[in-house]
Amino acid sequence: MKVLVIWPPHIPSYFNAGHHTPLYMTAGHLRRQPAVEQVDVRDTGVLNTHWKAVGDLLYQGRYDVIAMMNDFDAVDGFERFTAYARELSPQSRLITFGRLSSMNPGFFQRYGLDAIVQSGDYEPGVAHYIASLAGGTSGTALPGVAVREGDRWIAPSREGDSLPADQWTLPDVREIPYDHYDRLYARDEDKFCGIPFRRELVVPAARGCPIGCEFCEVHEIFGLRERRLSVDDTVAYIETSMRALPFEYVAFYAPTFTLDKRWVRELCGRFLDGPVSPRWKCATTVHHVDKDLVELMGRAGCVRISVGLETLEPDGHGALPRAKRVHEERFRELAAQCARAGIELNAFVIVGLPGTGAEGAGRTRELVGEVGARFRPTMYTRLHDMTPTMTPLEISRYNRQLIADPGHAPDDGLYDFLFGTETRVTSVYERIPVASSARSEE
Repeated sequence: MKVLVIWPPHIPSYFNAGHHTPLYMTAGHLRRQPAVEQVDVRDTGVLNTHWKAVGDLLYQGRYDVIAMMNDFDAVDGFERFTAYARELSPQSRLITFGRLSSMNPGFFQRYGLDAIVQSGDYEPGVAHYIASLAGGTSGTALPGVAVREGDRWIAPSREGDSLPADQWTLPDVREIPYDHYDRLYARDEDKFCGIPFRRELVVPAARGCPIGCEFCEVHEIFGLRERRLSVDDTVAYIETSMRALPFEYVAFYAPTFTLDKRWVRELCGRFLDGPVSPRWKCATTVHHVDKDLVELMGRAGCVRISVGLETLEPDGHGALPRAKRVHEERFRELAAQCARAGIELNAFVIVGLPGTGAEGAGRTRELVGEVGARFRPTMYTRLHDMTPTMTPLEISRYNRQLIADPGHAPDDGLYDFLFGTETRVTSVYERIPVASSARSEE
């Protein structure tokens, strides 16, 4: 069976290379399935292609299955892509997977797809569907996957599967269009999470999160119990990838990187001992770091810690889990600890959080700047408010940049945090040596 795994063309409202790793991990997982002979993978959602090239791929590929990745606001090209696929590759079965279909699966029934992964990890969902096609049982219920049979949809047989970390297939870096990823990170004023002027290797280190923020999808999709790569597998992947391409730092893609402090200490020890000793960054919470750990991380090559600060306004703490209720004194302590360790502190702040407003967000931004941290805002978004009957334009408002309620007056100052002039840009790239191999040689 011949399979295409693709992120359909769209203009991204936000870019985080970590969000794109499921594309390559799903492709790698499918290559291990007995019914699959060939898997091609394309990320056409990073401004690196055009519709003629997509048409060529569909027409010439003769794929049995096309697995389409989706995301919260990346649906503006979905209707056009499915039309191209039905027109140019009519023999192909179409299945979609991703964050939006996991949170709002009914939305995708309008596109005339053949299957929708709606729970569990993406890789086994797509694999279950392909196995059913190969076995001639495509009309039966599958774990975590809704299947179309004529004009009706067959509900999943049960919740989707969660893969143990040792069964993940990590991305093959040779398949990823890094030159386009680099360009999307070049302007730090955009407040994306990558470090400009340096190439990042994303290491998908963990899935799942026990904190359970109501504005976050991670625990809804991947569970409250964390699954994490072993330190051995993590170091081996970094070493293999850095031999393949000239990366300059590592971005650990994990919801709460320091949740397992013993694991972090072991990893830091490996970096300190070498021979793999990269510069790196991670994301976690203020609650899950302490002075000793920050100091060790700095010595082991960490150059940026991002924390889910959300707000420093006490009136906004009611909308947060206890672990996220950060007070000013503790944040100042962390900022000082990071400064001593040579680590840039990056503060994720939610604008419009219940109990707060533009004035409160302004106070949080002022304090973040005062302690020398980087301010990275997103708009408060209630993902559970999405419905299957929404239009793609209505869905696009759930991109964590726009106010999701279109009836909300946009003149209350909230948009200034997202789209106003940014004067403080990072200089952390100066702490990261340029790779010895020239990128032009790739």
